[in-house]
Amino acid sequence: MNIKWEELGFEFMPTRSNIRFTYENGKWSEGKLFNTYDITMSVASNCLHYGQAVFEGMKAFKGKDGKVRIFRPDENARRLISSCEHLLMATFPEEKFIEAVKTVLLDNLDYIPPYGTGGSIYIRPVMFGTTPQIGISSSLKYELVIMVVPAGPYYKGGIKPVNAMISDYDRAAPLGTGTIKCAGNYAASLYPTKIAKNAGCAVGLFLDPKTHEYIDEFGTSNFFAITKDNKYVTPESPSILPSITNKSLMTIAADLGLTVERRPIHVSELADFAEVGACGTAVVITPVGKIFYGDKVFEYPSEIGPVSKKLYETITGIQYGEIEDKHNWTLEL
Repeated sequence: MNIKWEELGFEFMPTRSNIRFTYENGKWSEGKLFNTYDITMSVASNCLHYGQAVFEGMKAFKGKDGKVRIFRPDENARRLISSCEHLLMATFPEEKFIEAVKTVLLDNLDYIPPYGTGGSIYIRPVMFGTTPQIGISSSLKYELVIMVVPAGPYYKGGIKPVNAMISDYDRAAPLGTGTIKCAGNYAASLYPTKIAKNAGCAVGLFLDPKTHEYIDEFGTSNFFAITKDNKYVTPESPSILPSITNKSLMTIAADLGLTVERRPIHVSELADFAEVGACGTAVVITPVGKIFYGDKVFEYPSEIGPVSKKLYETITGIQYGEIEDKHNWTLEL
């Protein structure tokens, strides 16, 4: 193995192993480590035809003290259960999930980027229905695979604001699957994202699918804003994913003395925000420099704003063990 840590991006790389579980006859198998990334299943598998497929995204970090810390795996375990319940899939127990994550990390310790490189190891659990079927119904058999991939810092050379464009399309239907992490939600965002990128924007921003008047979320991450009177605001909506990063940032914002508001955000409020950002596991925080909405352009700082910068430094400091983890978010391996 000869990984050039300084050149790592955010892309798939095979590691030593992944861990797999099979659900059959009403129970989960014991986990088994595999050194292949191939799977074999029927072309009639439920996931290929009727979309019973969910996933998670999380990270672990190597600190200056040499310890490896997993960031909030209990939250990912619970969100996976919520996604499965919504799609009538078998649920995977929280404790078993956390032990599986620890097992696969221990088998891939040398793939965790060293402290100081800005990297981490990305953990991707994915579950899908494999029962061969033509009729529309829930699968009776499932596979859960947890793989790990070394990832470099999302921003090489420093965090730079990106441009966003409000989409005419919907990511999810009202009262649909927007609140769960199912594969189909991300497929639905691909075309609108392409339109945004063709217009010179990095991401698309979705409005609520019912009225198209309120901010929902970006194609891959939650929306947050900092107001001129020092408030952290983020949308309350029945059609957005409950981001664990956003949940953490809300707590950190309160710790830093900001007023936190989770509420409907009308699109007209974009004109008054001091800072706007996208937040999620892969990037933590992406500052937004401009938002295009028809013939309107909302502009924000050309560098990451001071509040967003402080939020970013605090959450990453906790993840790397540099700042006290007073909320007990990290699990040492």
